[in-house]
Amino acid sequence: MARPPKRPRIASVDDWQTGSATEPGFVTALARGLDILRAFGPQDELLGNGDLADRTGIPRSTVSRLTQTLTSLGYLRHVGRYEKYQLGAGILALGYHRLAASGVREAARPHMQALANAADCAIAMGAADRLTMIYIEVCHGAGPMILRLGVGSRVPIALTAMGRAYVAALPERERDLVMRRLRDADPEGWAETRRALDEAQRQCRTEGFCVAIGAWHNGISSAGVALPMDGGSQILAFNCGGASHRLTRPLLERRHGPALLDMAECIRRDLFTAPAAAIPPGASHYAV
Repeated sequence: MARPPKRPRIASVDDWQTGSATEPGFVTALARGLDILRAFGPQDELLGNGDLADRTGIPRSTVSRLTQTLTSLGYLRHVGRYEKYQLGAGILALGYHRLAASGVREAARPHMQALANAADCAIAMGAADRLTMIYIEVCHGAGPMILRLGVGSRVPIALTAMGRAYVAALPERERDLVMRRLRDADPEGWAETRRALDEAQRQCRTEGFCVAIGAWHNGISSAGVALPMDGGSQILAFNCGGASHRLTRPLLERRHGPALLDMAECIRRDLFTAPAAAIPPGASHYAV
């Protein structure tokens, strides 16, 4: 008969802070790193090492090492202008189930389903995690799908319209970091990847969206658009994908790409009260 799992001796961060960290199996460095992340409250967009040291009771020199490590892993984002940190996209990846149950998903789903029905294709919303995009909502049209992905599926940043739109929307420093990681992950294919990312950035700058034809999966084509949130500290991305023989480049560029852009703008208006951003040339109503 299998043994039941042992009950953790450390029940919470409070246990650690009151001395229970002497229990065997307790990893103080991990606990401290998680406590750094917990120090960010709902109203805290930016915190410095001093702020984090005051809130956690961790020595500032240790906080500095932890924030560097958490930034390298994507759980924090360093804002050089202020020499402070904000929560990064890695936190979103860890908690995508929570996000899927949040207002973002509720606001996005009706618009995504409307476009999926009108275009008879798959519409997905995703967020970045390392070198992939993780789906946090997916809506399908009624027609057959070559590749039917669901919530929690991962697709490569470098080879998909969703991922390329995400990279194009990043601030320069973060974009350079992602580009270096993509280069290091595939040195032999980097020249081709760089050309594709540069072209996607050009498309996003001029049209507001980009397209990918059979880059990730032979026979699959898609358009992608990014939706910056919280002043750009978080970026969601959307794609409209389906069989290449149906979603040809002209159709994606003339109809589905602009429709996807309109859809993202409708979602942004539902989520935020800020004035609407100007829609780039080529955008149209998302009834296709």
